[in-house]
Amino acid sequence: MKTLAGNPYLVEKEGNVFIESVSIHEILEEFKPPLFIFLENKIRDNVKIFKEVFTSHFENSEFFYSFKANFLPEICTIIHSEHVGAEIIGELELSLALKLGFSPSDILLGGPYLPDSLISRAISLGVKEIIVHDLKDLKKINAIAQQQGRVQDTCIRVHSTKYGSKLGIELTQNACKELQEVKNKFQNIQLKTLLSHLTTQMNNINQYRQNLGALISSIRKLNKMDVKLKNLNFGGGFPEATVMKRNQLEKIASFMEHALHEMDLEVERVYFEPGRYFVGDAGILIAEIIKVMDDRTIFINVGNHICPKFAKGSYRFYNLSRIKAPHKFKTSINGIVPTDQDILAKDYFFTKELKEGDKVLITNVGAYTLTFSNRFPYSLPLILSLNKTRIKKIFDPINNKDFSLQHWI
Repeated sequence: MKTLAGNPYLVEKEGNVFIESVSIHEILEEFKPPLFIFLENKIRDNVKIFKEVFTSHFENSEFFYSFKANFLPEICTIIHSEHVGAEIIGELELSLALKLGFSPSDILLGGPYLPDSLISRAISLGVKEIIVHDLKDLKKINAIAQQQGRVQDTCIRVHSTKYGSKLGIELTQNACKELQEVKNKFQNIQLKTLLSHLTTQMNNINQYRQNLGALISSIRKLNKMDVKLKNLNFGGGFPEATVMKRNQLEKIASFMEHALHEMDLEVERVYFEPGRYFVGDAGILIAEIIKVMDDRTIFINVGNHICPKFAKGSYRFYNLSRIKAPHKFKTSINGIVPTDQDILAKDYFFTKELKEGDKVLITNVGAYTLTFSNRFPYSLPLILSLNKTRIKKIFDPINNKDFSLQHWI
């Protein structure tokens, strides 16, 4: 018996693959590929581990699930039940979060595009904080809050120092002066939190050191201008839980705690915005080989329209039909979008024997695949959730038609 892709919920035993205690063969007798399966208990495990690790180092920590990682209502509801807030970027996500029972006081909202309608709705609802990427947005937020007779808490996303990145505010001397003016003149906003988000799939501690360095550098600059923000938001960027094991997560949390202690910073609250870590390895995709070429190129019945490279997932591929055979022969795995660019993996170690009809398991597809998917003219896949032995349809392309945000609200 061995686990697949480092996921204890995926086990190969005597030539069969089990998801928890359910055989994939049983699932395929009832449902035909392509199909997604999301593992409810893996999501819950990931959330609990993440919270346990960081609350053990930061008693004042709060957690906000990044809806853009996976906005399926079933997934968001599972995470909400684990007492996690929501981090959202637009009106559709806001509507969905409210529909699913997230309290406005547990919602962080913001991004590079903040239309007046979104700002107005967020303020009237009383969201926890509005995150700004542009100092000009502070003026808009203050004016709208003044109209409503409210005071709105805000978060400043600073430039992370990642080469080439344009997201966030670069804290030049002029920018610091502007924030000082905001603090002194704007009566309807509070500058509460500083946020830095370096990148995605941060696999080593140096990336977290760089992200924390951007925060500390920004704090020093603002403190000199007597602009003191009480909270720190470390953002997300954590990889799948099977990629970043608990012991590595512990090292990162310990490093963060030690670095802040060395700085002797007075921080009221510490925020985290995980998305991929919660759901990435909780999603699998089952596909089928539809064509085999002489040069060991295979085509499967999904492609970048459903499993996009832009999602930057740590995809792993297994031949379910020959699961006990060695996966050590270089194979190119192509999708069905009619372009030479639809290559899911090049020179990937796969089985020697390849046949049309072989079933293919793709792991770590739980985050950003559906978000970045497009409506290429193919049928959408069935989506199931699994809890021990209970299998539930959470998206049926025949009945639901579409899994976009607009469909769910």
